[in-house]
Amino acid sequence: MNQAPPPPRTAAVIVAAGQGLRAGQPLPKQFALWRGKPVVRHSAEALARAGIAPIVVAIPAGADAIASDALKGIPHIRFVTGGETRQQSVRLALEALEDSPPERVLIHDAARPRLPVDVFSRLEVALNTLDGAIPVLPVVDSLTHAEGSLMGAPARRDDLRRVQTPQAFHYASLLAAHRAWQGPPDAGDDAQVARAAGMEIALVEGDEALHKLTFATDFQSVPPVRIGTGYDVHRLADGEELWLCGVKIDHPRGLAGHSDADVAIHALVDAILGAIGAGDIGSHFPPSDPQWRGAASEQFLQHAVTLANEAGYGIGNVDLTIICEAPKIGPHREAMRVRLAAILGTAESAVSIKATTTERLGFTGREEGIACQAAVSLIAN
Repeated sequence: MNQAPPPPRTAAVIVAAGQGLRAGQPLPKQFALWRGKPVVRHSAEALARAGIAPIVVAIPAGADAIASDALKGIPHIRFVTGGETRQQSVRLALEALEDSPPERVLIHDAARPRLPVDVFSRLEVALNTLDGAIPVLPVVDSLTHAEGSLMGAPARRDDLRRVQTPQAFHYASLLAAHRAWQGPPDAGDDAQVARAAGMEIALVEGDEALHKLTFATDFQSVPPVRIGTGYDVHRLADGEELWLCGVKIDHPRGLAGHSDADVAIHALVDAILGAIGAGDIGSHFPPSDPQWRGAASEQFLQHAVTLANEAGYGIGNVDLTIICEAPKIGPHREAMRVRLAAILGTAESAVSIKATTTERLGFTGREEGIACQAAVSLIAN
């Protein structure tokens, strides 16, 4: 039987060798605290979670101690002293990978701390057919050329895109392009270096979450705690499996729905999304989309946790109340807490599961369905 080839080995370079003086911080902005962590740590953790290794961080001369402290505990981190320009820093970091060259490399600016995983996926797909790929966003404002302090001719925004990082390339090609660079002393980004070498660069959809921290206002603190609530109902039906809190329960009837209809997880997803102001479960996983038919609801919960992390928050605690006449929740409570804690990436002590009945009143009292209320607190990272 033929086995699928292993995925391409991908490394990363984080460009963190600048001074970042416009941010108004007492130290270079890549090492300043943002949402409870050094700026550079946010993106390094996201890359490490995605399985990208090694991660080479280009840092200013003499910054070894502060950089080591900022990235303590993250695996597969290497440091290289950057050059006088961004382009020189990237080239030095790429050369540091020559001892065990990867197939692909991501180049990312440390000043963009939030890294949505969907952008990784789009870049990886684009690299299957082209030399490089960069995330971009459309320009939504009107544009004009400036003639000193006066308005000049309008510019066509339809032809322009806002360029972001991470930018993805085949490693050997990008290293050769940097070594051959004869352009201005500092290239704006690596896509310019690659394109000058004749490489074709794909444009993929970027994300507003990749906003670059530039000014002092970007470092204004977020609320330390956010609270969300959720509520969901599913009907009981013959021939269905019964899933609650990610645990399959033996019961004569199960919950009906487009996915596995885990009413407890659905309520919890809505609570997390509500806490970060990100809509509800239906807006992210519409029941009209066939790909979610029969899907395990833990996928929805993992997505909600990822969005919370990208917004700068971790799980504080969750509290669920399951409302039903049957089955009895008590015998399954601990298994449910263990499973939810694992999906959420938090301690079991942060997960509370309670159950109640409606004294035989209403649809739950008639055992026509099961309802769940959820509350969650999110803590700023």
